[in-house]
Amino acid sequence: MVKDIATPARTQEILKKHGFSFKKSLGQNFLIDTNILRNIVEAASLSDSSGVIEIGPGIGALTEQSAKVAERVLAFEIDQRLMPILKETLAPFPHVNVIHKDVLKANVREEMAKFFYEGQDVAVVANLPYYITTPILMKLLEDKLPVRVIVVMLQKEVAERIAAAPGSKDYGSLSIAAQYYAEAETVFTVPKTVFIPQPNVDSAILRLTIRDKPPVRVNNEERFFQIVQASFAQRRKTLLNNLSAYFKDTLSKQIVAEKLQGLNIDPKRRGESLSMEEFARIENNMSEDE
Repeated sequence: MVKDIATPARTQEILKKHGFSFKKSLGQNFLIDTNILRNIVEAASLSDSSGVIEIGPGIGALTEQSAKVAERVLAFEIDQRLMPILKETLAPFPHVNVIHKDVLKANVREEMAKFFYEGQDVAVVANLPYYITTPILMKLLEDKLPVRVIVVMLQKEVAERIAAAPGSKDYGSLSIAAQYYAEAETVFTVPKTVFIPQPNVDSAILRLTIRDKPPVRVNNEERFFQIVQASFAQRRKTLLNNLSAYFKDTLSKQIVAEKLQGLNIDPKRRGESLSMEEFARIENNMSEDE
């Protein structure tokens, strides 16, 4: 019986055998706790007919746990040095396909169509590299991929920002961008002690359950997100000041103030106090004069 990859001894054995050294630039931290990996997979509620997408499989520790449950696993790995290691560690799982591609440059929808059957239940289950978490998550969401849920391990602070509610210190444009596409919740936290090498911060498991449709109606998605970002451009400034800077070429400060008051939104409020629905009202009404 082959031991699980994610034990300290087996991880060290694999790394030593292949002379693998960690690349800081790729944010490589490998998990050495099998129970945590199983809990991550469990959080995705997979069945034996599910498909899994993984990003950055490392030496295959999480991939192995997903492969024990799911019907098919498709993993994107950017580091060529890991490909021969993965070929060896994942040899017992012929239903796993690892492709050497940068997920940010890959056409994920196209790769999914090649590997999964139409209408298959697909989940993203991954331990994301810290340095590039947000771009990867936003690409997965903005591409509107046919996935049911995204369960990822990421820096605890980032997870808290994504799942934050209006009025909290963590709430910002990232919270709204993610929650526009998905329901977000932090499932559990992961101490830094269960990784090699040990990162400087604790991690958290974030579950994003993809929505059938956004919770608000907007005229122009791109513009909606621009208005949200502008509202948080300088957190200490009022909504009026931040939005006046955004609309400076088209609307006077006076008009911006009047429009906000007309929407029953106090111009002196700060961006962090507004709900997504209020931001949608601003986008739907501010654009009328342009």
